[in-house]
Amino acid sequence: MAAVILQASGLSRAFGGLQAVDGVDFELQAGEIHALIGPNGAGKTTFVSLLSGRIKPDAGVIRLGGSDITALPAHARVRAGIAYTFQITSIYPRLSVFDNVALAVRGGDLAASVMVALRRVGLAERADQVAGNLSYGHQRLLEVAMGLALSPRVLILDEPTQGLAAGEITGFVALIRSLVPQTTVLLIEHNMEVVMGLADRITVLNFGRVLARGTPAEIRANPAVQAAYLGGDDAVA
Repeated sequence: MAAVILQASGLSRAFGGLQAVDGVDFELQAGEIHALIGPNGAGKTTFVSLLSGRIKPDAGVIRLGGSDITALPAHARVRAGIAYTFQITSIYPRLSVFDNVALAVRGGDLAASVMVALRRVGLAERADQVAGNLSYGHQRLLEVAMGLALSPRVLILDEPTQGLAAGEITGFVALIRSLVPQTTVLLIEHNMEVVMGLADRITVLNFGRVLARGTPAEIRANPAVQAAYLGGDDAVA
């Protein structure tokens, strides 16, 4: 079994009377693609916001590489090796593609690091373009390049294929596969074809709790997951 790179124990967060995340235990193994799925409102975005430090937990512990990072703010977790790309693109539209990635580079040869990240996502030839003029699909790729420029140990992708055309999704899936095992990927995704084709393991959240965890085959066959989320075999055919 691979080493555990990111771990949550008893993680909880409530908003008023809503228990968005309720005592979640979670382990991310180094070098894997791990998908987090569940119905709308299951607590997925809140959970990854806790992992990335964007919000604070009410209870629980988060460890990165065995070190307790529960009290670290988001920017310190970035430095520690956690990069988070948002569900809605968060590029700098008036800057060039190159400059967007340059803002994320930490140390070393800036120009070389930027171009390495852009080549990995297929945007090297667009380095001089204004980011806001890119297609939506290319903006998503740029955001991944910005994440990769941080040299993350863990890359969290929140709904990365949302709004992409079928051909763009195919390219995006190939890109994500190319990132491991050098980078560990946590994927929040509604597209079940993408999830089942990419993930080594899957965790299913429902009402803020872990409903199931396992391989794609195990999740596909799990009656509780079928009832709560997948809606029958046709949903993941």
